[in-house]
Amino acid sequence: MIDKPDIDERTLAAEVAAAWSVDVVDLVFMPVGLDGQAWAYRVETSDGGRYFLKVRRGDFTPAAVLLPGFLRAQGLQQVVAPLDLPEGGAGRGFGDYRLLLYPFHDGGSLWGRGLTDRQWTEYGDFLGRLHRVTPSAEVAAVLPVETYRSSAGERLRTLGRRAATSETLGAFWKRYGPALHRLAETVDDLASRVTPGQHVTCHADIHPGNLIADGDGPLHVVDWDAPILAPRERDLMFVYSTDFGDHPINARRAELFREGYGPLEPDPVLLRYYRSERHLDDVAAFLGSILDPEASAESRANDLHWLTRIAEAVADPGYTP
Repeated sequence: MIDKPDIDERTLAAEVAAAWSVDVVDLVFMPVGLDGQAWAYRVETSDGGRYFLKVRRGDFTPAAVLLPGFLRAQGLQQVVAPLDLPEGGAGRGFGDYRLLLYPFHDGGSLWGRGLTDRQWTEYGDFLGRLHRVTPSAEVAAVLPVETYRSSAGERLRTLGRRAATSETLGAFWKRYGPALHRLAETVDDLASRVTPGQHVTCHADIHPGNLIADGDGPLHVVDWDAPILAPRERDLMFVYSTDFGDHPINARRAELFREGYGPLEPDPVLLRYYRSERHLDDVAAFLGSILDPEASAESRANDLHWLTRIAEAVADPGYTP
């Protein structure tokens, strides 16, 4: 979120210091991410340490807390996992919020500048190893399982009725509403036609915006908020779609990715389903955030930018998921 939460930052800094036994000297809000229930801060300590603090209204899912540490223990060192509290566990309560503290990695996300050739191969290698991991009984018990029953279509229909009469979204909905309703129908149709594949552990949001690297350095994979047991196409959609990042896949990058991942022939119907469902889910999320009466003008403008970007793609006569 780009709007700060209604939190006293001095009290938050004191909570982090007490919980993780660190001497906090600065707490800097980071206007990153599009999750309307989560916020980020950079934490700096007196010994020169830096950490990434995630603040969520409500609870983190158990999988978001347990899976990253498990994966690092399996040798997937690219995974950025929350740091344990001295007394054990990772999450800390803070009023209506929960806190997770992570290592801070320099370099920023690869959404804008893209992956180098070496990083495309590492990307493939990482996803291949992730998809071969067998979760422990404890982790498997908390991982959601793919059902192909998306709530995004119903959310779109409900929010669309509000958008149509909204001062902010009325013109937008008049222009793009029919195309977005067709998208919801497409998602339902594809869901009825998928052939369920073998379930593997999926990150479920592994686009370049959640890959961090300093130059051509190693990848760091962040934002493990919604992992799921699903066909590997759940993750491969982000690799093979041109929607995510400013330097998407091409023939050369696909070859480099396969060098790391290994032989693969993704199911085209599953890829189409996951791409269209992601578009639909993002549209519903942006509509909800724009219609939120507490959202700032800056936040609404940012969300409308991304919403319009998706809607233009969907409304294009040549659009095929």
